[in-house]
Amino acid sequence: MKVRLQKILAQAGVASRRASERLILEGRVSVNGTTVRELGTRADPDRDDVRVDGRRIAKPRGHRYILLNKPRGYVTTRSDPQRRRTVLDLLHGVREYVYPVGRLDYDSEGLLLLTNDGDLAARLTHPRHGVPRVYEAEVLGVPDAHDLNRLARGVTIEGRRTQPAQVALIRSHRADRGAVRITLREGRNRQVRKMFEAIGHPVEALTRVAIGPIRGAGLKPGHWRDLTAAEVRSLRAAAGSGEGERENG
Repeated sequence: MKVRLQKILAQAGVASRRASERLILEGRVSVNGTTVRELGTRADPDRDDVRVDGRRIAKPRGHRYILLNKPRGYVTTRSDPQRRRTVLDLLHGVREYVYPVGRLDYDSEGLLLLTNDGDLAARLTHPRHGVPRVYEAEVLGVPDAHDLNRLARGVTIEGRRTQPAQVALIRSHRADRGAVRITLREGRNRQVRKMFEAIGHPVEALTRVAIGPIRGAGLKPGHWRDLTAAEVRSLRAAAGSGEGERENG
């Protein structure tokens, strides 16, 4: 049965659907030896020879869902032109072609999902679905109620107002340090850091502690584990995929 080419690439773990569309438009995808540049093109994943950059894509072997506790000092990408360490360097023993879902800054740490499920990855990163991410930020100074309310209502960064957030002061260290838990449903570049800069409390350390319903209790920095089938179902439900009953794998 023929399906859209970008779906085939996503299901094969090449990239998310959106990224696969870019590959097609850039002329990097061929079907049976013919370069394809139209997004509506369909192919049969069981019969057609589909290639990216001249390399035939593998048939899907089942999806893999990995939760990594990213330490500081790693880039959230599969490769880095500056030859910095990437999160893939931490996935010892993982043979599947997985890729990070969204970003976590080089200087930030905490939970990061990696998968070869392009459909779920696209839903988790699309702002329309609003899957919450929870962060704990160590900041300079102790934000008062007015500061926290500004963050909760939204602040303007780079000419655009942030969406409402859930914010709570969780501890303070004398008068020069505070820790704030903040829950966002959007994912702009370095958003948490820029939000705290906007209220005059720069971030000293930032950790992501939850992605939707997923928590990382007991997962040490630099370590990873596969999500359970129940976690995958709950993640799909949070992303509104309508596939909550499909098993992990």
